[in-house]
Amino acid sequence: MTCLELYTIGPIFPHVIIFFMTTDPQSSPVLGNRYRLIHQVGKGGMALVYQGYDQLLERPVAIKLMKQDFAEKIEFRERFKQEARSAANLSHPNIVTVHDYGVDPSGVYIVMEYIAGTDLKSRLLDKGHLSPLEGLPLMIQACSGLGYAHRAGIVHCDVKPHNMLISRDDILKITDFGIARALSTLSQQERPGLVWGSPLYFSPEQALGEPPTPASDVYSLGVVLYELFTGKFPFNADSIEELTRMHQSELPHPPIEINPEIPVELDKIIRKTLSKNPNSRYRTADQLGHVLSELSTHPGVLPSTKTFPVIRPVTPPPAVLPPAITQEDYHDQGIKQPTDWKLIGLELLTLVAVGGLIPLWLFIILKFGTLFR
Repeated sequence: MTCLELYTIGPIFPHVIIFFMTTDPQSSPVLGNRYRLIHQVGKGGMALVYQGYDQLLERPVAIKLMKQDFAEKIEFRERFKQEARSAANLSHPNIVTVHDYGVDPSGVYIVMEYIAGTDLKSRLLDKGHLSPLEGLPLMIQACSGLGYAHRAGIVHCDVKPHNMLISRDDILKITDFGIARALSTLSQQERPGLVWGSPLYFSPEQALGEPPTPASDVYSLGVVLYELFTGKFPFNADSIEELTRMHQSELPHPPIEINPEIPVELDKIIRKTLSKNPNSRYRTADQLGHVLSELSTHPGVLPSTKTFPVIRPVTPPPAVLPPAITQEDYHDQGIKQPTDWKLIGLELLTLVAVGGLIPLWLFIILKFGTLFR
């Protein structure tokens, strides 16, 4: 499994678009003689993220620019390039597309699809928590994108609402695959304080420093589900050490105790995803997504007016032919059998032909019988 770490791009607000329209293009730096940096919209432990513009294809893009401390390390650059290629091969409607990778005097960068909208974290901050009607369709999409990545052999490693972008038409896209494997090439002295994942969302095995698996992403999805429908984290503490201990040994309060409006079935699903043992969770995001889809069809979970797309078979079903009528059917049902004049004619012709051959047969028998006497 390839493990790719995520960092927050952050919401794209209207003022960013205004900045883009009013900024003098000549004053903005350009990467690789192609990508113009417009405005910084986010940052992580290893990179800065910009809204940018592809001057060749004339389209907006999002650009992640590695910090110089990391970009100067050759081994890191090569590993990051390899992981960027892996991410670029992920083509799914619920995954942000990776367009390009490059090295510039300004640093190592990766170019991604631009999403005009917000992120799930910002939506949570605005509303406190979401209802099943609002949240389930979004999380089913998140599971679809992550499940596709799992089938491709890629573990996300840093699933959190900050990394789930939501377009203006409510399409959710998992964003920013790209650097965790590259990070593993550096020594602990070169990456102090950096860990795989975010402490509020990482799995018990990630907290122990073990290699993440698809089940690790499922645990992180469970934390997101918990936060989404309760407005609270399953575990919260003032230090990473305490958070690590809680993920490893403590059980969260049942979500339904915090928000009694949560359906009992959803409460059970969330608690299963937060199991300490990876074997007790759903193994992949696909499995979790299937369970959430099934739940969304249960009476009382969503209003009857809420519908989800149904995938219909492309090949039409075979036509149903009426049963053939047999000779017994004619007799049993009293059906008058039609006269087949062609068959009668063939039978008469056969009879005449056979009758005409009888004299020839007699001649041959008598002739050969005389010779052998």
